[in-house]
Amino acid sequence: MSEPSSAGGETPPRPSRASLRTAVVWEVLQDALDRRVKATGTECLDILDTGGGTGNFAVPAARLGHRVTVVDPSPNALFALERRAAEAGVADRVRGVQGDIHGLFDVVERGGYDAVLCHGVLEYVDDPAEGVRNAVAALRPGGALSLLAAGLGGAVLARALAGHFNEARQALTDPAGRWGTGDPVPRRFTAEQLTEAVTAAGVEVGAVHGVRVFADLVPGVLVDTEPGALDALLRLEAAAAELPAFRSVATQLHVLGEKRG
Repeated sequence: MSEPSSAGGETPPRPSRASLRTAVVWEVLQDALDRRVKATGTECLDILDTGGGTGNFAVPAARLGHRVTVVDPSPNALFALERRAAEAGVADRVRGVQGDIHGLFDVVERGGYDAVLCHGVLEYVDDPAEGVRNAVAALRPGGALSLLAAGLGGAVLARALAGHFNEARQALTDPAGRWGTGDPVPRRFTAEQLTEAVTAAGVEVGAVHGVRVFADLVPGVLVDTEPGALDALLRLEAAAAELPAFRSVATQLHVLGEKRG
């Protein structure tokens, strides 16, 4: 579940702590890209990563041979993306553009992509429904949408386990899923809210996964010091990701679907 090896068939590196944030999503996304390759008959897909930042997904996707456009409002993130792509040897397949999901078609083509990634974006925009509609409008018919957003259940559970019971209840009842004025996340979602939004925008939902079901609750020292703990935790996360009982308490929710033709 580590970042994929290059086309030369090198042995993948040992998983890192960062894998806990990306592994489940990457495995699902890579399968979706493979299916899209077979459906289109081309090995080089056009991928849009809106809010893609420094390239946690864009660079691995480019290493698979795809062309990736990253749209992000931060010039610093785009500079780091450029450097990261160059270090990975994929600078010719990664393009960074300054912009955001609401003004998406000021900087990219409508209906021009085989896959669109919208990860960690909806929490921070004024109109999440518009953000979803724009992400879907950027897709070609049959294109894959990968949507990742903060989950309500994970925040409630985390506040309760930390002894902040009033904040947990506040998050549970607040329309935006916030636990208080000090909450750094402006908005959280349930799986039902996300699936309803993408369905309304013209996407057939294929799968919903819970991301970081256990990772944010396990003491970091245990993962760092116990031999084999990180690998075992990654396997546990993968096993629980699609189970509704665990998905409902995940820190993040991942929705994968295809744009209806």
